Amino acid sequence: MHGAFEGGVLAAIVAFRSDWVDQLYVLPEVQGRGVGSELLQVAKEACERLQLWTFQRNLKARRFYEARGFALVEETDGAGNEEKEPDARYLWTRP
Repeated sequence: MHGAFEGGVLAAIVAFRSDWVDQLYVLPEVQGRGVGSELLQVAKEACERLQLWTFQRNLKARRFYEARGFALVEETDGAGNEEKEPDARYLWTRP
């Protein structure tokens, strides 16, 4: 897990393993400042490929990942996740 601090406050985290991003979270008040991109880059530099899930309705996250080279590879009806929320799996592979 890696974090980013702003003004002494933990503003964002990324948790990843082998080829999965388990979590990327950026506080709403610091979104749009490049913090999420920097943390995602840490994961990209450590891995040859990365996969992640996000909810289909989270268009902001989907645009974020797509703009950083992730491609949509699967959509589900949400039956397999705790929230029962339709989700989308993305994949990035090092060029």
